[in-house]
Amino acid sequence: MGLIRNLLAIIGLVAVICGGYMYQKYGAMFGVAQQMAPQMEKLAPLMAKAGPAMEKFAPILEKHADKFAEFEEGALDMYAGFADRLLSTGDPGVAMMWVKEVDEGLSPDDVVESLKSLASSRNFLFVGEAPFYKQVKAVTNKDFRYVNFLSFCDARVGAMMADYRDAYTGFMPCRIAVIEGKDGKLRLVSMNLDMMIHGGKPLPPELKKEALRVRNVIWEMMEGAARGDF
Repeated sequence: MGLIRNLLAIIGLVAVICGGYMYQKYGAMFGVAQQMAPQMEKLAPLMAKAGPAMEKFAPILEKHADKFAEFEEGALDMYAGFADRLLSTGDPGVAMMWVKEVDEGLSPDDVVESLKSLASSRNFLFVGEAPFYKQVKAVTNKDFRYVNFLSFCDARVGAMMADYRDAYTGFMPCRIAVIEGKDGKLRLVSMNLDMMIHGGKPLPPELKKEALRVRNVIWEMMEGAARGDF
């Protein structure tokens, strides 16, 4: 599943960078050129980072250039942000994730209980926990730093997503990892859902409304648990 998400993210990056390149080289060909001009200006620094290697992807965008007119408003801004993070770090995993550092003095158990409490208060169902560090020890017989995966779900919204696209089940359930980094600091990590919500054609209005709510709930939970809120 992680591989699929990474591939989707890289495809999005390619589309954005190719868009900038093709706009500069073949802008007159596209009926949507005027609409895209302000967004493309934002992509110029990213194009410079990407270099001439991106030219090989130009035919892809030339083939599908008219599709940009159908995209969600703000999609290019979202992809530009992703591309900037990816090109800056060289790591698609880092570019795709939200990371929130936990306040000093909180234990992993404090954070886990905080997440469960915050989910409950927002009618967000806790559906499972996978203490990865225990699984590693069971297999290797060696202690491993704290890595724990917590899963949450809103079944009503999940059903809407599944009915809209089978592929969207790959985003379910929502997961938040509680991890002890190699530096000893606790962090919360979860996938940024903005690509799913804003990355292509607009979602149906009711689904978009609920997807945004779930997205915001996850971020609120991460912020609250990082402080130890209940």
